[in-house]
Amino acid sequence: MVLECKHVWEHISGYLDGNLDAAVLEEVQKHLEHCEICSAILDSTRNILILTADERVFELPLGFSERLHARLEAEMQGFSYGAAAAGDEGDT
Repeated sequence: MVLECKHVWEHISGYLDGNLDAAVLEEVQKHLEHCEICSAILDSTRNILILTADERVFELPLGFSERLHARLEAEMQGFSYGAAAAGDEGDT
């Protein structure tokens, strides 16, 4: 059995938790040896777990929340405009 990336992603959590059965573990490890994307996803997931598992608190720069919300709102308006424009094109 050869695993594709999407199958490895389904097993990332089990891989990190160490609860995959031996056959699946072997296939996931084989895939990770040659797939940079899945290895990066594994590392990122592991880092997120490490960052969220301890008691550290990260201070955000002053005004970060306001800038984030403004950016999200602008992105959503652009998305809505783009979706409306795409809908207009379909009507002509």
